[in-house]
Amino acid sequence: MSIINNPFLYVIMKLNKFVPTQSRSFIRKYYHGLFDIQYWKESPNFFPRLGWFLHPQAYISRNRMRRFKNRHIGERCFIIGNGPSLKHMDLSPLRNEITFGLNRIYIFFRELGFQTTYYTSINVLVIEQCHHEIYNLKMPKFISWYARNFIGFSPDIFYIRDSYQGSEGFVEDPTWEIREGATVTFVAMQLAFFMGFKQVILIGVDHSFTTQGEPNSEVISQGDDPNHFDSNYFGKGFRWQLPDLERSERHYKIAKEYYEHNGREIVDATLDGKLHVFPKVSFSSFF
Repeated sequence: MSIINNPFLYVIMKLNKFVPTQSRSFIRKYYHGLFDIQYWKESPNFFPRLGWFLHPQAYISRNRMRRFKNRHIGERCFIIGNGPSLKHMDLSPLRNEITFGLNRIYIFFRELGFQTTYYTSINVLVIEQCHHEIYNLKMPKFISWYARNFIGFSPDIFYIRDSYQGSEGFVEDPTWEIREGATVTFVAMQLAFFMGFKQVILIGVDHSFTTQGEPNSEVISQGDDPNHFDSNYFGKGFRWQLPDLERSERHYKIAKEYYEHNGREIVDATLDGKLHVFPKVSFSSFF
């Protein structure tokens, strides 16, 4: 988007000429700092909304993201989870399908023989520790606004403002905000709806973790990862948050109802998955 078509940025550009260089650096430092204070994440909705509304890069990202609205109307897509079941599936038929990859799915790309069509990650811990790998992925990437300092800005990055207040519900227009729902899979469902997909097929959403503990608490991996398709997914020393399966299941039910109300569907083709919210289907039945 041209800066001329953005009145806010255009005015700033014009005023910039009259501000001394040192003053511009000072203003820029504290302007961006205003939106990076950790407190804003935990405060009432007003503050993150204010930053998301005022920040020029947020404005640009929102407008660029609107081109995805109904891009795939009436089509189907596959949301690929990261469960161990992926190791026991022949995923080669997905080469010619539209796919969403989540979090560290990219370490599976070489074995898959293809890359996913889209990528999304909203977990700040994952993005902080893997930002170089994520930045170099060659597909549209939908990333948490709160992790932008780790990733930066590029033409294939689209920022989404996920709620930190535990808000529930399904968001039809994620250009303004999206509901995190305790799982990035729920985020992908909202993105898929926004893009117009009529059918969403889940695979690799095992909905089962051997690691136990308080949901959402941060832990440091002490060895091989038994919960994902690769033992190095959250390998030794990796910081991650324990899943909240109850809350994520509640949001899956919200997504199911929302899709069905709008004449669409989500089905589950995960091999031996423990999630029982969506109709179970055979992966091979789609090919």
